[in-house]
Formats: sequence, C-alpha cells, structure tokens
Amino acid sequence: MTDTTHLADTTDEQLETVLAAATSAATYWADRAPHERATILTAVADALEGQASALVGVAVEETGLPEGRLTGEMKRTSVQLRMFAEELIDGTFLDVIIDRADPDFVLGPRPDLRRYQIPVGPVLVFAASNFPFAFSVAGTDTASALAAGCPVVLKAHPGHPRTSAATAAIVRDALATAGAPEGVFALITGFEAGVRALKDPRITAAGFTGSVAGGRALFDIAAARPIPIPFFGELGSVNPAVVTAGALDERAEDIATGFVASFTLGAGQFCTKPGILLVPTGSPITDRITALTQQVPAARMLTAKIAEGYHHRIEDTAAVPGVEVLVKGTASTGESGVPEVSPTLLRTTAEHLGAHADTLLEESFGPAAIIAEYGTEDEVHRVLGRVDGTLTVTVHTRTEPTPEEQNELRRITRIAATRAGRLVFNGWPTGVAVTHAQHHGGPYPATTAVAHTSVGTTAIRRFLRPVTYQDAPEALIPAPVQDRNPLQVPQAVNAAGESANWGRSHS
Repeated sequence: MTDTTHLADTTDEQLETVLAAATSAATYWADRAPHERATILTAVADALEGQASALVGVAVEETGLPEGRLTGEMKRTSVQLRMFAEELIDGTFLDVIIDRADPDFVLGPRPDLRRYQIPVGPVLVFAASNFPFAFSVAGTDTASALAAGCPVVLKAHPGHPRTSAATAAIVRDALATAGAPEGVFALITGFEAGVRALKDPRITAAGFTGSVAGGRALFDIAAARPIPIPFFGELGSVNPAVVTAGALDERAEDIATGFVASFTLGAGQFCTKPGILLVPTGSPITDRITALTQQVPAARMLTAKIAEGYHHRIEDTAAVPGVEVLVKGTASTGESGVPEVSPTLLRTTAEHLGAHADTLLEESFGPAAIIAEYGTEDEVHRVLGRVDGTLTVTVHTRTEPTPEEQNELRRITRIAATRAGRLVFNGWPTGVAVTHAQHHGGPYPATTAVAHTSVGTTAIRRFLRPVTYQDAPEALIPAPVQDRNPLQVPQAVNAAGESANWGRSHS
C-alpha cells in the first residue's frame, strides 16, 4: 500500500488541477451507459475488498476503533457500491416517463414529452469523522454520486488522514484500471481547500456529514454562491425514544439494556444515538439504566476536538435547572493522546425538558443521554413537538397494544412523523440498515434536504435532475427515452393519459 504517513493540505494549484480534471471527465462519465458504470463500481468494490485487511489495520491504528467494527464497516462500504451497481443495471433510477403526442388529449393537443434524469455534474463530498469507511472516501455519498454519473471531489476528514489517503489510492487505481478517465475521482485535504472547492462554479452539488455548526457554515456558503447549489448535509439529531407503561410491563429489562447499549455504542459517536429517553414518572427502569451505565467502560473519542466539544456540551446540559446527574462520566487521556470517556447519564422531567428545549434538546455527540420522566401523554406530545428535526424517533410499546393504547400511539406517531425521517418501534435507532427502503434523513437540523436520504439506493436521486424533451427529432432523443429503448430501462408510457405501461417498453 502507498505510504500515507503525512498529508499536506491541497494547494491552490493542485485544487485547480483536480477541478479541471473533474470538469473534463464529467461529460464522459455522464454519457457512460448505466451498465458500464455498474461494472466500474463493482471493480472498485472488488479492489477495496482485496485490500480490506490492510485498510482496517491502518484505521485501527489511526482511529482507535475496534477491528471488528471497522471490518464490518468495510463490508458495508463494498456492499453499498454493489447495491448502486445493481441499481444502475435495473435502470429505475432514471425515472423515465413518456407521454406520446395526443391530438385528442382532454386539455387540448398534447406534445410528445419524454422525461428522465441526468447527472448534475461534479460533486464535492465532505467525509465524516465517525465512519472512516462507510461515510468517507468510498462511502455512500461517493458511491451514489459516481453511480449517478457525477465525478467526485472528496474532501478528506482530518480525523483519519492516512486511512483516507490509502482508500483513495485504491479507488483511483481501480477506476483507472476499469477504464474510467482521470478526474472521475480525486481526494483533497485541508479546510481551506474544501471551502474553495465549494465556492468554485464547477462544483454542482455537495454532500456533508458532521456537526451542525460546520455543516450550517458550508450550507450557507453553497446557498450564497452567485449560482447556489444543492447542499445535502447531515448535521445533528437527538433521536428521542418514548417508552410506554405497557412496554415496561412486558420487558423493562430488555429496554434498559438496549438503551444503554445503544446510547454508548461507539462512545456515543453515532448520528442515530438515542439522546433522550422518555419514561413514565417513578418507573424503576431509571435505577436499572443508572446501574447499567455505571458498568460501561471508558472508550476513546474520535478526536481531541470532538472530545472537547462533548465536555462543553455536558457542562452546559448539567447546569440547566432541574437536571440531575445520575452518572458522571470520567475522562482520561489514552496512549494515543485522544481522550477516553465513560458515559454520562442525566435525569429531568418532561416539563423541564420542554421549558429548556434550547439547551436540552440539542445533540450531545458522545456517550451521554437524558432520561426525562413524564406524567401524562400530553407531556410526551409537547416534548416531541419541541424537538427540532431529527433522524429518528423511537417508540416502545406493548407487543399487542390495547385499543386505547393504539389510539394514543397514533397520536404519538403522528407527531413523531412530522419531526423525523424514520420511526423505530420496539428497537433502537443505531445500526442503520442499508436497504432500498431506508430513509436516513429528516427535517433540519437532521439534514438540509428533507426529501432525501444518505443511506439506501434512493440516495442516488440527490445527484440527478430531470430533463424533458418536447417534440424532439428522433435522432436527438437520448437512449433512455427512445421508443426502441436500447438500454432496456423501465419506461412509464402514457402514464397520465388513457393508458399506462409501467413495465419495460419494447415499442
């Protein structure tokens, strides 16, 4: 593997070379047939799998994350690439809709209209700190943008530079070997280089996973450009969980152990970590959760900067009136020089939670959680109503709720659906399934683009835009919307008229 012991920030001259190459490659990459891009993505997945052990070794040394966790993350990375390859072969992502000319259309003569999706152009991706593989160099943003037909400029995260450089070298080599031109993928480093790239008119969209402050600053830059661009940011999420009395009657111990395992997983450095647990007032589950939390050993934070932000956040939260510290986390500096922390558990009431929402209903990125006790269902409704946009809301219910419980749960889930992109029942939000139906998003500040997901195959839609050809000469009609359908992609023909064909058109 390439020696990546040192990474200097990308210079202005180097960035210009990268952006020029991405622009030059954009037309070629967009014009490749979907099955050709699928073959190349599969080659990248193969190459990463072939070097998985070496990459995991670098990441273990650099991040301190467990080998098993990183091995699983490597597998997820290659699986994501293969899923997008399958999506390309299927062709549904092109969203082809054809309305043939109809002189007798009910609203008057209708022209021939042919609509499909095209790539937006070069995409800038900001890698995440907490997933050095799955949300980083070859992660879901990169995979979905490449699948869409967009060149990718990847801004590496400073928390794992050697891992990023090693992964990027494998991706570049695999792309080149498979026939992709120079410029389809490149890695840049340094904060200033990332900002300059985001401001550059050749970048047409950006993806980001990180903090609210950092993501909002970049989002504002993207929006303030002379020609604004889409910015798909995943920023912050408190992921509240509601536990009903009926659920406690059935499985209080399972809920207690599950909650502690979820909010301390990976030292609480998951975007889906449940940060708020709403339980009935006086429930003994609070004592059980406290005892279990005290048994969780200290774990390494990803970076010293993240650890510093976490400690400031805990101090601010604990200082709020009506907040009790049940378990005070400890901190020490490990051999790596990065702090190791044990969990912090706080308690308050639902009333106090709502009254101090500006402080208490913010994300604490790290192993901390708040238990909020509620006396009535209305208190739960008010708390959920005060929650800003969040990736998830979890609800623990009786396995077979009574009719009365069902009515109350419908009220809770109705509110929850207005706040979150995913509702979890009788489980925990950590461990995001990479599937076609997954939605990893939510209202701001969970994300900056509520209609989109960063996990699952529909993530490709972020980097596509629709174009309709009206009464186009046959010689100029693109292959996906031709009547003869040479790419054999799904076509919806005359779907808005008197007949519809949602299968593959073979006219």
